[in-house]
Formats: sequence, structure tokens, C-alpha cells
Amino acid sequence: MKSIYRVTRHWLIGLIFLIMGFSCHANSYPSEPLVMIVPYAAGGSADVLGRDIAVELSKIMGQSVIVDLKPGAGGNIGAEYVAKTAKPDGYTFLFASVSLATSPSLSKINFNPQTDLTAVAGVASVPSLLLVSSNSPYKTLKDLVTATKASKEQASFGSSGNNTGSHLVGELFKSAAGIDMVHVPYKGSGAVYPDLIAGRITILFDVMGSSYPQVKGGQVRALAITSKSRSKLLPDVPTIAESGYPGFEFGTWFGFFVPSKTPLDVRKKLEVAILEAIKTNSVQERLQTIGATPLPGPGPEFEKWYESDVARWAKMVKEGKLQQLD
Repeated sequence: MKSIYRVTRHWLIGLIFLIMGFSCHANSYPSEPLVMIVPYAAGGSADVLGRDIAVELSKIMGQSVIVDLKPGAGGNIGAEYVAKTAKPDGYTFLFASVSLATSPSLSKINFNPQTDLTAVAGVASVPSLLLVSSNSPYKTLKDLVTATKASKEQASFGSSGNNTGSHLVGELFKSAAGIDMVHVPYKGSGAVYPDLIAGRITILFDVMGSSYPQVKGGQVRALAITSKSRSKLLPDVPTIAESGYPGFEFGTWFGFFVPSKTPLDVRKKLEVAILEAIKTNSVQERLQTIGATPLPGPGPEFEKWYESDVARWAKMVKEGKLQQLD
């Protein structure tokens, strides 16, 4: 009996110290710089928005937040790094986008976003503009679709890479419009513009953050927007839904994730800080300039929203609206 008592007592003491260790870790977190993994190319919307949030997050957490770009495979290289390599201690976290929801059903990946990662906070969803060169003969979406169906020449659409938002919305539009266009992937949307402006690429879907300045610059024309309703920034640009494709809607969303084994109280500290950073004037101004709409912010709510988005894309693949990418 005494030996059983000793074992039980030692086990309880060990458990108490373990709990105290987690508590002390959470209380001291963060005690060193943090790293925000952005799995997309420099200069894109994720990079720009992520850096704005990182600046405010640094002030709130009292530690530097370093933005580390790990682009490639439509965001999956950076996501896999956080899921499989990063320590689950809250010091390395992922600024993810829509590919984290599409990859489980569209791509061959070496990690499971739904079990290897945990949602921390949702930020926003950003619509895209359907763009053509200002020298293009197409003035409306109907012009584009009619000409593409009738033309013997193959139409094309550029994107910022396979499985990125600009690729996915292009595939969705092809399916909705019943047209065929060749997909031409680039390393970031910025690389597409010279070919779009010159007419070597027929169209480009690009998020408002980077496409709006291009439209204002006059070298490209916006035929439609992918949001549910028109944007206050470009009130004369119709939605795809109102241009003959009811129900069509697409947004490139952004949110934060950590490795799934990250302690709950550490996740909560990071969540609270991120939500506070999003509410700052500088981040809100950025979100307004890119036509963003908010997502469910707190971790549990954003997790449910994310799971529903994963299911939505899986359903589209099952229904044949999208094909697996690789």
C-alpha cells in the first residue's frame, strides 16, 4: 500500500509541476521575438497586410514580430513548415489564406491542416477584380464570355500560382461561364501585369489590395468584382453575380493559425493580441482600402468558419465544379 501511495503521490506532484510549468510558460509568453510565417510572395496582399498587423502586434505584445516569407506550392510550403517543423510554443505562427481550405480536397499535401493546425483568429475576406488590359476590346463581362466562346484563339488567365486565390477563382469562373481558358501561373500577381497590359494574357483575377491601384493607374480595366455586392471603392464595377451568374461569390480570406499542440493559454494570449491589432486604426484603414469584409475573429468562431470553408470546397470538387490540381 505504501508503495502505491508513493507512486500516486509522485505522480500527483509531477502533474502539479507540469501544470505549473505550463502556467509559468503562458505567464512569461512572449519573452522573445515572434515569427509570422507568410506563405506567399513578397509584395502580395498577404505580405502587405501581414506586415501591417505585425507592426501593431509588436507594440501590443512588447516583442518584435518578424515576418518570414515562405512562398511556394500555393501557400502549402509555409503552412507545412508551421504544421510540421515549428515548435508548438506560440512563437511561430501562420498568416494563412484560402489555400489552407482548398488544399485538403484539391492538392496532394504532406500535412493535414485540420488536425496539424489550430485556428487562432480570423481577419478578413478580400474580393478580387476581373481585369483586362485597358487596350482590350472587352468592355463588359458579356463581351468577354461571348468572344471567348466564339473565338478560335485560346483565351488565357494569369494567376499568382497554382492553388492561389487568383487561380481558384479563375477555375470557378470558367466552370460558371462554360468557357475554356488556359491557366498560366506566375510567381506572384505582380508578375502577371506586364503580360496582361501587353495583351499576352487575356484576363487576371487579382485581389483588391493590389488590383485597385492598377485600375486607378489606367493600364487595366475592371470588368467585374467577385464580391456579393459592389464595392464602394469602385461603385461602377458590377459583380459577377449581377452580370449573369447568380450566386457567384469569391473572397480571398486571411487568418492566423498555430501548430495544434500549442498550449491553450498561449493560443489565447496570441488570439487576444491579434484581435486587438486588427482593431487599430492603421490596420482598419488598410482593410478599408482593399475592400475587405470582416471574418469571425475569435479562435473558436473562426475555427468553425474555416471548417465550413473546407467543406464548401470539398463539395465543389465532388460536384465536378473544380478538378484536383495535382
